[in-house]
Amino acid sequence: MSKRSRRPVTGRLALLFGALAMGIAPLPAHAQLESIVRDGVRGAQSVETCEDGEKADTGRKVLGGILGGLARRTARKARLPSFTPVAEFSGELTTAIACKLDPEEQKQAAEATINATRGSETELRPAVGSSASWESESRDAVSGTSTVTGVEELSEDADCITVTDVVIVKGEETRAEKRMCRPPGSARYSIVA
Repeated sequence: MSKRSRRPVTGRLALLFGALAMGIAPLPAHAQLESIVRDGVRGAQSVETCEDGEKADTGRKVLGGILGGLARRTARKARLPSFTPVAEFSGELTTAIACKLDPEEQKQAAEATINATRGSETELRPAVGSSASWESESRDAVSGTSTVTGVEELSEDADCITVTDVVIVKGEETRAEKRMCRPPGSARYSIVA
């Protein structure tokens, strides 16, 4: 490789490291490096949780984690909301929905799913069209609905249904479908892969 072909890459790296340095400049040098590595490793794990699409390779995860850490720090300083899925609700909420909601809203959405998937007094299984809605108590213009959109034939192993969640955040709609099952003897449905 000639020197000429390496110059643009070197220039891009200098710009990248310059941008990183501006984001962490108030810290001493050893703390800057520690912060970059720590955020990169921790961020590499969280990048997949709210990132759409394909899984990233390790290098992209670490770089994404580093840049994500800087973005989260900047967002915190600017008091912008950032959300991550709450593990407690992973049985009821898909990542696509959870990433749009704060923890209190995730709780409301999970409760709506539980309510929509309850059977009636006469039927143990929910009917197609059974639905439950919620409105955010923490933010304006945030609401959602969980609706049973399909019921599978009963099997010996599990009772499964399809539920569609719709969340509206400031006029932007996010829709996610999830397959939920419950083993025999269980009272609640939970998401299955």
